[in-house]
Amino acid sequence: MEIIEYTPEWKDKWDSFVDDSNNGTIFHKQIFFDYHTPGKFSFSHLLITDRGNIKAVLPGGMMPDGFFESPIGASYGSLVTGDIRFAEALDMVDHLIAYGKAKGFKGYLLTAAPDIYERTRNQSLDFAMLWRGFKYDLHYISSCIKLDPSEDFLEKFAPTTRRNIRKTFKENWLEVEVNDRYDQFYPILLENKARHDVKPTHSLDDIYRLAELMPDMMKLFMVYHEGEPIAGSLMFNANKYVTLCFYNMLRYEYEYTKPIQRVMYEVVKWATESGYKYVDIGVSQDTKAENPMTPSLNLIDFKEKFDARTVLRNTLKIEF
Repeated sequence: MEIIEYTPEWKDKWDSFVDDSNNGTIFHKQIFFDYHTPGKFSFSHLLITDRGNIKAVLPGGMMPDGFFESPIGASYGSLVTGDIRFAEALDMVDHLIAYGKAKGFKGYLLTAAPDIYERTRNQSLDFAMLWRGFKYDLHYISSCIKLDPSEDFLEKFAPTTRRNIRKTFKENWLEVEVNDRYDQFYPILLENKARHDVKPTHSLDDIYRLAELMPDMMKLFMVYHEGEPIAGSLMFNANKYVTLCFYNMLRYEYEYTKPIQRVMYEVVKWATESGYKYVDIGVSQDTKAENPMTPSLNLIDFKEKFDARTVLRNTLKIEF
C-alpha cells in the first residue's frame, strides 16, 4: 500500500469508489466538493492505493493548527473503504500514521458518518484506529428513523403526533409538494435560523449549485397553506441506504396547522417506498451552550415522537 495526494485525474475513479464502498456518502465525493467557491477551502485529499488500485480515500485538508482534518466543507469525512477485514484496516491506519509523521502533521482529526450509513456494519477501522492511539475527541447526538416497508410507520409515531397528522388530512388545510422551489424555501429557512442567531450552512447559490452538480442528491418537500409556502424539508440523499433531513423549516405563525408533523409523515413515506433503510434527522445539540456536546433535550424529544432513535457522530483524534 501507499498513500498519494489526490489530483484531478483521479476524480472519476474516486467518486466511483465512493459509490461502491461500504461506508461512503455524497459528502465524500469530489463532485460534491465542486460546489464550493474556488479558494474557500484548502483541500489536500488523500488516497490509499495498492498497485494502482484505490483501497481507501480520505477527503480533507491541513488546518492552521497543523492537523489534517476530515471533513472540511462537508458533513462527514474520515476513511472510506470497502467491507475490509481487520488486518487490512490495521495496515491502512499504520500507513496513515506513518504518512502523517513523515509529512510533519501534528495529527489527524477524523469525523466519520454514523454506522447506519454502512452497507455492512463493520467496525474494523474504528478499532484499528483506537488500537493505534486514536482517542475519541467529540461526540454529537443524532437521531434516525429505521424504515421497514412491512410495518405501518404511522402507528409507530407518538399518539399525539399521529392525531395531528390525521387532522391535517381531515381538515385538508395543507398541501405537500415535491418541487424545486428553493426560492420559496430559503427565505423561511433564513428566518428560522435567525431565531437562534445562526445562519444556514448553505447559501441559496450553494443549493442551486448542488442541484446542478448532483440533481439526484436533493429532494425538497414544500408545505403550502392556501397557496402560501409555510414549511418544508430539504433532504440530502446521502447514499443508497440513508436519506438525511438537512433542513426543516416553518413559519411559526402557522405552527397550529402542524406542518412539520405532516412533512415528516410525507418524508418517511417517500423514503420507505424508495427503499432507504433510514431517515437521518440530524444532530440535536444546544448550539448556544459552551460545551459543543450539550444535547438539546426538547429537539431530541420532538424527534423521538417520530420513532427516532439515537446514533452517534464520533470524532477520532490522534496527536503525534
